[in-house]
Amino acid sequence: MTVTANSPEPTTPALSVVGRIATIRLRNPAYANRLSPTDLAVITEHLATVNANPNVLVLKFIADGKYFCSGYDISSLAADSAPSSTYFGDTVDLIEQARPVTIAAINGGVYGGGTDLSLACDFRVGVPSANMFMPAAKLGLHFYPGGMVRYITRLGLNNAKKLFLTCEKIEAAEMLDIGFLTEIVAPDVLLTRVDALSEQLAGMAPLALLGIKKHLNLIARGQVDQTEIRRAVAISEKSNDMKEGALAWKEKRNATFNGT
Repeated sequence: MTVTANSPEPTTPALSVVGRIATIRLRNPAYANRLSPTDLAVITEHLATVNANPNVLVLKFIADGKYFCSGYDISSLAADSAPSSTYFGDTVDLIEQARPVTIAAINGGVYGGGTDLSLACDFRVGVPSANMFMPAAKLGLHFYPGGMVRYITRLGLNNAKKLFLTCEKIEAAEMLDIGFLTEIVAPDVLLTRVDALSEQLAGMAPLALLGIKKHLNLIARGQVDQTEIRRAVAISEKSNDMKEGALAWKEKRNATFNGT
């Protein structure tokens, strides 16, 4: 089944759902896919839609143009009614907490809060021309808490300090070296590779896939819920999917899981 969620404006992020895979597409290439408060509200709605759909196991973020995302539209801060940049951080927190496994298809430059949006995703597939920088200190803007936690837990304290405090731009090779990128692929196969990864993930047992993703992120933040993890282990051991997985392994075939 294919579902497409309409967005208020042609440039706001669009959602589509095909079977077990959802896609949020950033559609404002003229402004390097920066995200306004309206865009963030739309993304929040899309996340709620995806989280409420038990069939969706993977959520992809893709972008139009030559930039992936340039972060928060700081020009909106000039308006008295505009929310703080912490609103951007709250939205990115929701991306990190999304129920499905998330993938960012980084087709080019990624800047400011866009780097944090990328780090909130579970996988980040980039191209050789990708580059990134975090200009907050140069702009005089203190960064929000969730983003600093993600930088440290994903990239380590030393890399976080270098990127935040020097505001230096780094290229794709270094992005891969420090763990920002999961892998680098040629531009003409970026979406093909992300689609293949999405299909691979969508073929896993849902209870195990989504539970492990959730707890790996929590453990990275120092939150180890032994009771909940043990409960999830027990549920998975008694599941139909566990029986199917074991049988498929024995029969040397791909398993067909139904999430029960």
